[in-house]
Parts: sequence; C-alpha cells; structure tokens
Amino acid sequence: MFMKKNDEKLFAEGICFKKAFWVFMFGCLFGTFWEMFNHFLHYGNWVSRSALIYGPLNPVYGFGAVIFMVFLVKYENPIKIFFGGMFLGGGFEYFCSLLQEKVFGTISWNYSNRFLNIGGRTSLFYMVCWGILAIIFVKCLYPIISKYVELVPVSVGNLVTTLLVIFMIIDISVSVAALFRQKERALGVVPHSKVDLFFDEYYPDERLDKIYENMRREKIRS
Repeated sequence: MFMKKNDEKLFAEGICFKKAFWVFMFGCLFGTFWEMFNHFLHYGNWVSRSALIYGPLNPVYGFGAVIFMVFLVKYENPIKIFFGGMFLGGGFEYFCSLLQEKVFGTISWNYSNRFLNIGGRTSLFYMVCWGILAIIFVKCLYPIISKYVELVPVSVGNLVTTLLVIFMIIDISVSVAALFRQKERALGVVPHSKVDLFFDEYYPDERLDKIYENMRREKIRS
C-alpha cells in the first residue's frame, strides 16, 4: 500500500503545507508525551501535558518543529543548527508564554529561579535544550518523517490531511474559547450569551483544571 512506482507522484513532496502539517502533528504528539515523561522522571506520577482539550497535543512543540523544518533543515553544520535552534526555540517559547499570559491571564511555566532566565519565560538551560532538540530533529527525525510521509498514497494523504486539519481547527478554536471564558469567570464576568452558557456548562473550571494541570493564574516575577 505504501510502496510507489518511480513515476508516481509523491504526496507532500519537498517543504510544503502538507508536509509542514504532518511535522506539526508529530511535534504536537511528541511534545505532550515528552512533557509527561519528563514530569514522571522528576515527580514519579503521570499528569496531563496536553495544550488542547481533545487529544494529547501540544501545539507549542508542533509549531516549534515546523519552525525548525522551515529554517534549519537546509543546514548541514550541526553548530549552525544548534545555535539556530537555541534562538528560534527560546524566542518562540518566550513568545508563547507572553501570549498566554496576556490573552488568558495564566502561565504554564515559570523559570524565574533558573540561571540566566529571561523574564521567567525562557532560560539559558532551556535554550540549550532547544538547540539539542533542533539537532536531533534535523539530523534524525525529520528525514524519517519526510520519507514516510512522501510514501503515503496521494489520495489517502489528501483525505486524511483534510480531516485532520478540520479537526485541529475545531480543537484549537474550542480550546481557546474555553480558556478565554475561564478567564472571564475568574474576573467575575457573568454569561451574556448562549455561547457563554455553553462553555460554562460543558467546559467548567473543574474539567479544564484536569486537562491543564500545570497552568496557574499568576504573574511571572521579573
């Protein structure tokens, strides 16, 4: 099923939206399970590290993988990949933390006690981790992902990609809306529409707190 003749058209050939989407999905899954495993190693228990309501998906890692694909796979030199990953990953992590705090009034990580941290949103240690992850992704993971994605039959790939894109749009939209409504509840804003009542009923604080176990409503110390 997954073997192609030499003259057949490849699915998601080169760097394109379809391949970027599958790299994004891989990063979302990888990031969630990596965060869960890392928490288990430190604390001995399993907790949710999903950033979306439906599915073990963390778009921070998904977008990070796409950024690495777009900007770093063209390099052969691991030193360039490392420093590129450091600054791209660290900068993106800082941006995500800032965006989350400004939009939802919450934070999911705080590195204020880390050496050479930047506003508690990223730090030298985690920037180095991003650099190492960039090398692993560019040298080991991306070639495998790219190879097997291109082996998928075009008709099957187009159908599955379309369905997953629709699912992700709905999942991200519902997650953002639910978190925004949670912020309003924390500020004492009463429901003003049927949409507000819907999110209050189906996505109450108790449910969101189980999904976002590491999210806190507090300010990052400078």
